[in-house]
Amino acid sequence: MAKKKGKNIEEPKQFTKYEKARILGSRALQISMGAPYLVKIDAKKLEEIRYSPLEIAKIEFDAGVIPITVIRPLPEVERAESSK
Repeated sequence: MAKKKGKNIEEPKQFTKYEKARILGSRALQISMGAPYLVKIDAKKLEEIRYSPLEIAKIEFDAGVIPITVIRPLPEVERAESSK
């Protein structure tokens, strides 16, 4: 666990389905806007998946090359100090 700007943050080892959907959607949007592919995909495979940005993003996600970071903020634990 790392600390950044006084808050507890944690880099996830496994993504939730919501995080995965957000990552894939963001990367698919980038690809649809003309971003270069981060993995080598042959023409036959591209024809198979019909150049679908979402399918290309899934291939990149499975290869672990998508440069998107997920940071989960953890709740801060407050300790009550007694003045007695």
